[in-house]
Parts: sequence; structure tokens; C-alpha cells
Amino acid sequence: MKKSSLGYSDTVSYAMEVGPLTALQKRASWGRYIVDFFLVITQLGFCSVYVVFLAENVKQVHEGFLENETAPINVSATSSPSEKRSTDLRIYMLCFLPFMILLVFIRDLKSLSLLSLLANLSMAVSLVIIYQYIVRDIVDPRKLPPVVGWKKYPLFFGTAIFAFEGIGVVLPLENRMKDTTRFPQALNIGMGIVMTLYISLATLGYLRFGDEIKGSITLNLPQDIWLYQSVKILYSFGIFVTYSIQYYVPAEILIPAVTSKVEQKWKLLSELVARALLVCSTCAVAVSIPRLDLVISFVGAVSSSTLALILPPLVEILTFYKENLSLWTVFKDVFIAVIGVVGFLTGTYVTVEEIIYPASTVLANATESISADLNATNMVVGLK
Repeated sequence: MKKSSLGYSDTVSYAMEVGPLTALQKRASWGRYIVDFFLVITQLGFCSVYVVFLAENVKQVHEGFLENETAPINVSATSSPSEKRSTDLRIYMLCFLPFMILLVFIRDLKSLSLLSLLANLSMAVSLVIIYQYIVRDIVDPRKLPPVVGWKKYPLFFGTAIFAFEGIGVVLPLENRMKDTTRFPQALNIGMGIVMTLYISLATLGYLRFGDEIKGSITLNLPQDIWLYQSVKILYSFGIFVTYSIQYYVPAEILIPAVTSKVEQKWKLLSELVARALLVCSTCAVAVSIPRLDLVISFVGAVSSSTLALILPPLVEILTFYKENLSLWTVFKDVFIAVIGVVGFLTGTYVTVEEIIYPASTVLANATESISADLNATNMVVGLK
């Protein structure tokens, strides 16, 4: 039995169908539903991260503008930091909501091609400016703590998996290549570039800001210099456009199931309502957990680890068990899956605990409490 051009969900379903276990063969369709479920959770989680990112950066730009405008007035010694005007982060999220709803009403990705190009250019320019800023005053690495508490590692695991997980688009990309034999080379080059950017920016950012590093390095840029304020605006524009691209996957999975149950004359209206409700759900998650680091870590631990570490090795075992897999291959697959399960459990537990019982160091404005040990989140949402 030969199949080609399978997506991720179809691949898992097919692996269960040809696997050695009768129980899995009878429930092969479950594989498709499981993958689709985690893909929806992952992509909507990405969208929630983008909402938090947009709100935090625009909040900084707005407050920086207000400070510059009122600085000549508040020159007396009686002014204090407590008098600083600050709007709740959630208000900014709600302000973005109608614009994001209008954006996802564009159902054809081709219509976003020009905006996507401009978004990529704006983020590329922003990266150059950020690099030139953080390399100026690098701190002596010996002054930084060599290790952290064990609870930080599950958070880092979720963050790292969030950054690199993109398995949902791997097979579709390969299926659309003219010469699929060159796909591994293209994948390795692409991931090499992404890894270089992540590691270099995260490392330099942590060396530059130390314990003051935040969930996105853009939040560490000065608020009184318009060059760096413009970086936040450019990156926010890029993330805003990217929101619709990340939204496309869950929309393609969920919306056909909704519109198939209504009459033809109501299909368009029902689709638009469904799209708006999905956007509202991502905004609701962002409002409920307005901390960029925790949203990233939670999405990475729960869904990205399942899609990237747990399912792929199990699929390989189920698919090729008849071909006398070597002991090393089986050991490798089981080892990767175990790491995924452990990361899933510990990452989810620690993140949920931090959400419910935040550390005592968290300030009234939750966006200021970003762990230094999550430096790998620097620009994750921009490069994703």
C-alpha cells in the first residue's frame, strides 16, 4: 500500500493503520483528530502570544511618547515614578481585537503576500538595529549566575520547543517542492539560519541585560529614543501581519466543519462569525495570562512537545516495524518520545503553577516580571 503527499495528521493516521497493534488499527482515524487538535491548540497559542507581544510593545511606545510629551512639564522635584501614567495591558489587547478580526476576514493568503513581504522587511531591519544596540555594552559573563533552579528548566524547555516547532508545515512544504529529494538540504539550511539567529540573539541579549532580560528583547530597548521605539513599531507591524498567517491553519481545520452544517445562504456569515470567535478566543487567553514568557512556555510544553517530540518517533516505529528496525533506531525513538513526555508533564506543571501562584517578585504590572532564565524567548515571536 503506497501513499504520497500526506499531511501530518494523515501521516499519523496512516501509521496507526499499518502498525502492529490491532487496537490502533481500529482507531486509526483518531490519529488525525489528535494531530488536528494539537495543531489547533499550537497555532491559536501562537496567536495568543502575538496578542501579548503587540500589546506590550505598543504599550511601551505609547507610554514612552507620553513621557516625552509631559517631560517639560514635570520638571519639578515633586514628580515621582508613582505618578507615571500607565494603562492596563489588557486594554491594549482589546484595542487590537477589532483590527485582528478584520485582518482574518481576508480568507486568501495570496491577498496577504504584499503585506507579508513588508512585514518580513520590517522585521529584518529591526533585527539589524537590535543587534547593533545589544553588542555595545556586553557584561562580563563571569558576573552572571552559572546555573538556575530546577524549575526554570521546564520553562526553558517549553520556550525552546515553542521556538523551533514547525512540524505542521514540514510535510506540506515537502509535498509542494518540485524536487523533493532536495528538501532535507533546504530544511537543514533554513533551520541552521534560524538556530543561529535564536542562539546569537538570546546569548547576546542575556549578556547585555542580565537579570533584566524580558520575554522579548524589544521590551528592553530604550523608551526615550525614537530609533528604538520605531523598532517596536516595525516589529509589531510584522507580528500583526503574521497573526493572520498563523491563524490560517486552525481556520482551515475548524471552519469547514462549522460551515458544512449550515445552509448555503448562511455559509459566508457563519464563516465570518466563526473566524471572529476564534480571534476572540486567542485574545481571551492573552487577557487571562498577560505574560509573554508564560504563554510561550505553556504552548510549547503542551502542544509543541507533542507534535515535535512525542508523535514523530512513534510514527517511525509504527510505520517501519516490519523492516527490522535496528535496536539503536528503536532506542533513539523511545528516548526522544520520553523526553517529550517528561517535558510535557514538567513544563505544563511548572507553567500552570507559575500562572496560578506567581512569584512574589511579580510587580503589579505583570509584564515587568519576565524571568532572566527564559532568554531563549528573545525575538521568538518575531522569528516564528
